[in-house]
Amino acid sequence: MTRPGAIEVVRAGGRVSEVARRTRETEVTVRLALDGAGLTAVDTGIGFYDHLLGSLAHHGLFDLEVLASGDLHVDEHHTVEDVALVLGAAFDAALDDRAGVRRFGEAQVPMDESLASAVVDVGGRPYAVVDLPFRGDRAGGLPLQLVEHVIESFARTSGTTIHLRGSGRSDHHLAEAAFKALGRALRVACELDPRRAGAASTKGSLG
Repeated sequence: MTRPGAIEVVRAGGRVSEVARRTRETEVTVRLALDGAGLTAVDTGIGFYDHLLGSLAHHGLFDLEVLASGDLHVDEHHTVEDVALVLGAAFDAALDDRAGVRRFGEAQVPMDESLASAVVDVGGRPYAVVDLPFRGDRAGGLPLQLVEHVIESFARTSGTTIHLRGSGRSDHHLAEAAFKALGRALRVACELDPRRAGAASTKGSLG
């Protein structure tokens, strides 16, 4: 029996996963296919957050479904955080033991005056360095101070090291470029390397 609030792996195998979490504040389900076509269906109740997650999956060529409901009458924090945690856990479950993956990935994405750079390591070492100097407080319904927390939460449960940086005058453009860059970097890192039989580590295992 899953304890209340725990992240539950509903199914995993073949680089596909379904992960869920239910608390008094939120209910989140994520379905993920790493080797997809960028098909998305994302509904968190926060339009701009949906847009960012959809951009990440579209440019990462991940098939992604996110269904979330939360206490948005309080504020956006619980929903935003819990979606990121469950999404990270879905990546972790879909990657399984991570044997054969390229492990490292990087990408740069421009969006008009904004430019974002993402460098990732899906080797099981969670860490996040985020430098996205937003000028305002919100983009659509998303408080921009939560973007860094999203990346940190995702890194923690996915077992990913993420360095995400950018600059720009438009907060919308900067956030969107950052999530597109992250998606493209994750795509490279999660891909199977036909020359790699086991883990991409001199230790012989990842994590």
